[in-house]
Amino acid sequence: MESMEGKQYLESLSKAAEHTFWGYLGCELTSIQTDEVVVTLDTKPHHLNLMGIVHGGVLSSLMDNAMGIAVMVRRPGEASVTSNLNVHFVKPAKKGPLTVTAKIVHETGRSLTTESRVVDRDHELVALSTGSFRIIK
Repeated sequence: MESMEGKQYLESLSKAAEHTFWGYLGCELTSIQTDEVVVTLDTKPHHLNLMGIVHGGVLSSLMDNAMGIAVMVRRPGEASVTSNLNVHFVKPAKKGPLTVTAKIVHETGRSLTTESRVVDRDHELVALSTGSFRIIK
C-alpha cells in the first residue's frame, strides 16, 4: 500500500485509534504493505516493570495490535477479534524504540493465523508471537 490511497488508509487508522488503548500505549503505525504491517513504540518509564524492563503486557499488546491491523488490512470492512495469542519473550527490552512486524501466515474462511516479531533499537529479537483471529459478523 505505497499508493496515496494506502497513505490515506494509514492516516485514517492512526487517527481513529488515537483515543483507544492503542493511543494510550503510544503505538505508531509506520508501514502497511499487503503482506506486512510495521508498528513502533518508543517506550517510556511507564511501560517498564519494577525490574526496569518493558512489561510483558506492553509487548503482548503491541504484538496483538500489530497482528490485528494485519488482519484489518487483509479483510477490510470486516470486524475481527483475537481468539488466541501465544507469546515468547526472548530478551528483556529496555526503555527506547521497539519495532514490531506482523503478517498473515494462514487464512481460511473466518479464521486467520498471524505472526509477529518485536526487535529493539539494535534489531535484536525481543519477543515473538502467533495469533488467531476470528472474523465476526
